[in-house]
Amino acid sequence: MTTPFTVAIDGPAAAGKGTISKAVAAHFGFAHLDTGLLYRAVGARMLTGEDPIAAAQNLSAEDLDNADLRTAEIAQAASKVAVIPEVRAALLDFQRAFARRAGGAVLDGRDIGTVICPQAEVKLFVTASADIRAQRRFAELQERGADTDFDTVLADVKARDTRDSTRADAPLRAAEDAVQLDTTTLSIDAAVQAAILAVKDRL
Repeated sequence: MTTPFTVAIDGPAAAGKGTISKAVAAHFGFAHLDTGLLYRAVGARMLTGEDPIAAAQNLSAEDLDNADLRTAEIAQAASKVAVIPEVRAALLDFQRAFARRAGGAVLDGRDIGTVICPQAEVKLFVTASADIRAQRRFAELQERGADTDFDTVLADVKARDTRDSTRADAPLRAAEDAVQLDTTTLSIDAAVQAAILAVKDRL
């Protein structure tokens, strides 16, 4: 494929959108961007004392290549900087240019189908119950050796949901024409196959 083709995948934390996005991109040979990493990178720089708006305006590719961006502390920082309109504006052009690159692109985040790429050829909204998402995130953190417990992770997931869905600028919500994909009771393989079929329907 030489023409632009955008797949926008949105949803709350730990719903499975990252795993699904990577699998869809690999299946079709599309480029993939986890837009949450952009906000995590800004959040990481904020935690070192940098102004988040300046950090967003000066973000580099090297900032995204950091294993620590997946920590719970940086996830919370990312959610906080994501409510700042100037931060979102600074990252907007980068995301839109990536989305319309030749050869197809998959972007996952919170506002891809509603704000970043409202004209995307395919829009998916991936969700799951808060308890299931917290279980997934807790298992992920345990594998990394993080010192936390399930109740803390669940509280963090719910706090992020509230912050993401109630922020004034680009709140988390499904686009009206998005395909809803609830992964609460789905295996990874089943969720990926459902997403692939949704994309095939539009190709």
